[in-house]
Parts: sequence; structure tokens; C-alpha cells
Amino acid sequence: MRRLYHQPLSPFCRKIRLVLAEKKIEVELVEEKPWEKRMDFLRLNPSGKVPVLRIDGLVLAESSAIFEYLEEVYQTAQLLPDTPAERAEARRLAAWFDDKFHHEVTVNLLYERVNKRLARAGYPESSKIKDGAKNIKYHLDYIGWLMEGRRWLAGDQMSIADFSAAAQLSCLDYIGDVDWSRSAALKEWYAKVKSRPAFRGLLADLLPGFTPPSHYADLDF
Repeated sequence: MRRLYHQPLSPFCRKIRLVLAEKKIEVELVEEKPWEKRMDFLRLNPSGKVPVLRIDGLVLAESSAIFEYLEEVYQTAQLLPDTPAERAEARRLAAWFDDKFHHEVTVNLLYERVNKRLARAGYPESSKIKDGAKNIKYHLDYIGWLMEGRRWLAGDQMSIADFSAAAQLSCLDYIGDVDWSRSAALKEWYAKVKSRPAFRGLLADLLPGFTPPSHYADLDF
């Protein structure tokens, strides 16, 4: 049994869905609502967080650990570059988006506007939304700057860095919070990632009560 417990607009779940799809590993998607704190789910992952992947008789949690397992065991479509220096850069950027981008942008925009409503945890805080809207500009410019001299975020090869960044941005794009006009290099990079077959499942996601902008699933924007 291969099963991924996930939330449709969780960037960490989306990162693992991209990895699974790129490696052509078929899994059953099970939508989990972590705020419900189901005991059966807590037995799988006591932290109560998604994603959780059941595969090869194992229960794996934490997106970075899941990725490293899949990268080592499933050799097709490698998402870490060939040299130690390039692998270090791919991991650095993946951590940048998983940590810095997530806490400075995604938490302030997506979590305030969507997750609070889904979990019935109160109303969005305008100060956090303002912080997120300010912070995302810096990160978008950083991606644009990287892409002015590289084929992919970490270098010449598509890597986990691209999927980590695209997972965060795809969630924010769903709620219309990404200004793609800030950089042509940024937009071209995202269009390149978004056009991969692995992205199709994400673009088909629909969250009741939230309608994505018309360009969300448009591969040419």
C-alpha cells in the first residue's frame, strides 16, 4: 500500500507530490485535516503534521526526510545534482523555501487567509497579511536574480530546490498572491516548472470555497 496523507494547499505536501509524480511513483492520496487531531493519524505521526507517506512497509514523516528516502531508494528522475557542491546548493535553496520563505510569506498569507478559515480558528490578522505581502517581493526578486544566470534555481539541472520553491508559490498563486510581473526570469522559470507532467495533479486541485485565478492552471499564464 502506498498512501500519502496530505492537504491540497500544503506546500510541503505539494513538494512530495511533485517528487512522487516526477519519479512516477503512484500513491493513493488521502486528504487529512491536521487540526482535527484524529487519533489514527496521530499514531502515524505524533507531531500531527502532513505529509505522511506510507510506502515500502514504512511510515515516513517530514517532507525533507521523505524526499531523501525517495531520492535514495528510487533512482529514476534524480532530483539532487551530481557533484557535492551542486547538491549542497540544491539543499540550501530547498531549505530556504521550506523555512525562510515559508515563515516569512506562506504563514502570513496562506495560513491567515485559508488555513484559519478551514480550521475555524478565527479571522485573518491584517498585520500578518501586510508582512507577507511585503516579504514576498524580496523572495520573488531573489528567484528572478538567480534565474538570470542559471537554467534552474540551483544550477544547470532541475532539482528539489525547484520543487520546494514551486510548491510554496503554487499555493500562493492559488489565492492570487504572486505578482508574476516583477521579473520575466521568475515567470519563465515558473512556467517551465508548471508545464512538467508532474505538476498536473496540483493544477487540478480545487478547494471548496476558494476559487483560483484564471491563470492558475494555464501553462502559458
